[in-house]
Amino acid sequence: MYSPLPQGITVETRVPASSANLGAGFDCLGLALDVYDDLRVSTAESGVRVVVAGEGEGAVPLDDTHLVVRALLRGLEAGGVTAPGLDIVCTNAIPHSRGLGSSAAAVVSGLAAASGLMAKSGVRAGFSADELIQLAGEFEGHPDNAAASVLGSAIVSWTDVVDGRPRYQARRLEVHPAVRVTGFVPGTESSTALTRGLLPDAVPRADAVHNLSRSALAVVALTVDPSCLLAATSDRLHQNYRAPVLPETTRVVAELRGRGVAAFVSGAGPSVMALHDQPLPEQSLVMAADLGFRVQNLTIAGPVSVR
Repeated sequence: MYSPLPQGITVETRVPASSANLGAGFDCLGLALDVYDDLRVSTAESGVRVVVAGEGEGAVPLDDTHLVVRALLRGLEAGGVTAPGLDIVCTNAIPHSRGLGSSAAAVVSGLAAASGLMAKSGVRAGFSADELIQLAGEFEGHPDNAAASVLGSAIVSWTDVVDGRPRYQARRLEVHPAVRVTGFVPGTESSTALTRGLLPDAVPRADAVHNLSRSALAVVALTVDPSCLLAATSDRLHQNYRAPVLPETTRVVAELRGRGVAAFVSGAGPSVMALHDQPLPEQSLVMAADLGFRVQNLTIAGPVSVR
């Protein structure tokens, strides 16, 4: 039996973008970034009304097939409550299909809003961070982007199987204060489904060992020794296989890494992220701009907020 939420309750969420993989940590490392999607949700008498401003405006559905709405309804269902109607306003700054976790942010927005509505109404407590990660992972199929948006900072995520079902988990890392982030965001989009489909089912053992060691080193590099960032972001599992459909992205990564900068493809691309504790080479910035990449100085973001 589901408990109805009263009308007239309003919550607002702010969810950060994210960069997944960080080079070697395929599907397990993530980083929250200070580009945000804002969401305002009010319970209404009936129906679902969706307004979208910013990224995705005019291109995404404005009904209950919208990803934010689907996640919100799933969150309410998981909490054992219903809403007779919903008024939803999305104000998006996270670019879509650029490897910056826009879909994960949409899912976290909806789930966090459901959590806030339940808590504000007093019907039940809101979701814990672990519950948000589990519910978001069920949408995404892996928790790296979503966990970064939920927990903020850098995260390590993993998936267990419990009673035949995936259990998505993550823990937050406190990033060394010297680590800076620069994003290189192109005007072109990329399909995660397409680029994931390029990956082989099996890889050489030497490549697997390479990435295992670098993923472990990434925890050290991010938290206590940024001098290890270049080595820690070296990948052999996914970036080379995706390179044929991401030629400009691959050129920017190679240019930066050739000059000693810890650069990598952000998620499935086509954006590039660089982690560094020194200024970036001017030649690399000019080259990326000439290829159509917008260079952004970013900061590491905190967790999702619910107001």
